[in-house]
Parts: sequence; C-alpha cells; structure tokens
Amino acid sequence: MSDRQTTLCESVEFESTGVHSGRLVRMECHPADADTGIVFYRTLDDGRVVSLPAKAASVVATSFATVLGAPCGTSVATIEHLMAAAMGCGIDNMIVEIDEGEVPIMDGSSRAFVEGFLEAGIRTLSAPRRYMKILNPVRVQSGLSYAEFLPSDGMRFDVAIDFANPVIGAQHAVLDMKAETFQCEFAFARTFGFMKDVEGLWAAGFALGASLENTVVVGDDERVVNPGGLRGADEFVRHKLLDAVGDVALAGMPFIGTFRSYRSGHRINAMALKALMADKSAWRIESEKTGSAVRASAMAVPMAAAPSLGAEFD
Repeated sequence: MSDRQTTLCESVEFESTGVHSGRLVRMECHPADADTGIVFYRTLDDGRVVSLPAKAASVVATSFATVLGAPCGTSVATIEHLMAAAMGCGIDNMIVEIDEGEVPIMDGSSRAFVEGFLEAGIRTLSAPRRYMKILNPVRVQSGLSYAEFLPSDGMRFDVAIDFANPVIGAQHAVLDMKAETFQCEFAFARTFGFMKDVEGLWAAGFALGASLENTVVVGDDERVVNPGGLRGADEFVRHKLLDAVGDVALAGMPFIGTFRSYRSGHRINAMALKALMADKSAWRIESEKTGSAVRASAMAVPMAAAPSLGAEFD
C-alpha cells in the first residue's frame, strides 16, 4: 500500500436495492481531502443531512450487517461491502452521500464497488498515511467463536468457518492484503443465507430485499438454489473474509498485523476491534511505515445485541 493517503479522482454513483430494507437506494461516492477519512452523509426525507463517520465509535448494531448510527438516531446499515472495497482499493478518504438507511447491496459482493472505484480512478494525496501497528495480542471469544489481532508484518486476514450444513462445512482463507489480490480473489464473493431462516428473518425485518440476484441461498435440500451456482467452492469463507476486511476498516486506517477469526461474524468482528481500540498498550499509530509514532486516541460505544434467530444470514 502507498505511504501517502488517497482519494477518488472523481465521483461515482451506485444504485440498487437494500438487502434488508428492500428499498431502492441511490449512493454517490466523492473525492475528499486528506485526513477526512470515510464519512457517510445521509439525506433524510425532510431534507436534513446527517453525518456518520465510518469509525468503530459509530457502530450501533451488528445484527446481520454492520450499522453506523448518529446521536440523533439516524443510521446507515450494511456498510461492510463498501468499506471492504475501499480498503481493498487502498482508499483512505471519501464522502459517501446516500438517500436511504442502507448501502445498496448490488450483487451481494464488493465487486461493483471495486469496479466503480477503479473506473473513477484513485488519486494519491500529499499527506502521509497512518497505520495502526499491532504490538500485543487482543482476543475476544463467544462460545466457540473468536476473533483476535496479533502482531505481524504486513496486513493479513486469516478467517475460518465451520458450518454443520454440508454445502459449506469447514473452510479457511488467508489474505495478505494487496489491492490486486483482494480485487481478483475476494471482491466477487457474495453474501449468503439459508432458505430455512427466511420467514424468521422477514418477521424480524431483515432480508426484505434479498433475492437470488444478490444472495447465495442454500435450500432445504442442502443445495445452492442460485441457477448459476457458486463462483467458487469456497465462496462462503471468501465472503466472510471480505466482511472482516470491511468491519476492521472501521479502525479508520490500515493496520500492521494479523486479524484472525474462527466462526466469526459482524458482532465478533466488532467486539474484537472495540477491544483492540480500548487497549492502548496493544497498538500504536505509525506514519509512512518507517516506525515514526503518532500519539493515538480512540473511542468506542456499546453495540446493540443481535436477535437470537439462529440464522446464518451474513
């Protein structure tokens, strides 16, 4: 990754349904100045515009998606695929204007966002990029699920899943973050869910916009329902890793270390990032990967509990 911050060369627009809301969403991503970070601006029905920084401190819920919230109660959900595309393209600064409370799902992966960003172009700024260097291990665990940050060189994601469903089973994927690797080997992986969970999800207000065009669906006969099948035998774990990239991007900067998880999801990912940022001895901010330290500060807020539907919709 570049040692200088980046932004888009020009604006790019995306439009599709929200996978949980079922509503049509229009979203525009714009260039931004250095040190802006990624900020969502949601336009409300009455014309007011609410700012939601894409930071761990803004996370208010993790039920089947990562949700940013503002003090006034306004929120933007399902940000993880867009955030993964931004990190996978090395974009540090961007303004995201959106007219609904959920990022458009597109085809259920990060591919459309990556293609849009690359078409718009990525511009290098003069300001140095900052990195969160992991100094000591930080781990969170819930039952058999866990996620942890470990010291290491480079930026690595190491994700394992283990589903009882034989279509998925145990899968494992590793990404040593490079733009080309993420874009070619992980951005295509789609979100997934199980037909048996559909009624429960609908009753709870989730998956109202899910379809075979934006979700890999595993049927009651333990087969993939989508006519085109999978984009790869391990598409499931590749999508889980994609989600982890997007969730960890809420640190607000790239990290130097390893993020490792087992049977994790948005809730555990967010818990791990919150635990890391709360432990100031476990990391420091460095500039230009030269080891020059910058004083660090961070905040985190509690996240709403996920409903106990038992669904694996991701």
